Amino acid sequence: MNDVQHNNALAFSARVLGALFYFAPNSTLAEPLVTAFTDGEWVTQWPYEVPHANTLSAGFASPAEESLAEAWQRLFIGPDALPSPPWGSVWLDRESVLFGDSTLALRQWMRENQIAFDVQQNEPEDHFGTLLMLAAWLVENGREEACNQLLAWHLLPWAPRFLAEFIEKANHPFFIALGQLAQQTLAQWQRTLLIPVADKKLYR
Repeated sequence: MNDVQHNNALAFSARVLGALFYFAPNSTLAEPLVTAFTDGEWVTQWPYEVPHANTLSAGFASPAEESLAEAWQRLFIGPDALPSPPWGSVWLDRESVLFGDSTLALRQWMRENQIAFDVQQNEPEDHFGTLLMLAAWLVENGREEACNQLLAWHLLPWAPRFLAEFIEKANHPFFIALGQLAQQTLAQWQRTLLIPVADKKLYR
């Protein structure tokens, strides 16, 4: 895979995964993606080799007692405690709080790199889906070095733990499959990074 193919693959996969982790499944942005995954169309379009793709496809298409919208609400909104919170500071900060030191470090990095990223009011910027979409935006705008820094310093240090717990506790076949696809995809990205992933202590 040459540089252009790599950049296109990363941007495409980051944008798709980011949207599915961030937006409600019945939203304008996520609904067409949900359809592509439940119909199995994604297999031929995914830019990376996917081990056990048939198993993942079966998971995306499997029926469940809980609707996809209900599962998304439970996993990402509440009102109960989230099984695997999607914000980096929950995993990186000693007190497992939102808007912790790791969020402030991300904000500082964004200022230094002149990155302005719109998020919902009073929501941390270090949401897993938000960071994926930011990675896609950076690559699409020719900022590969900044994307590598974002991944190595602010996403990959905690994402594997988040995804492992997300898969274990998702309790819905679509989101289990989504977590597994994200695991495989982020592992592909890490193998191509030009800088080492930061070694950060996790508190959850």
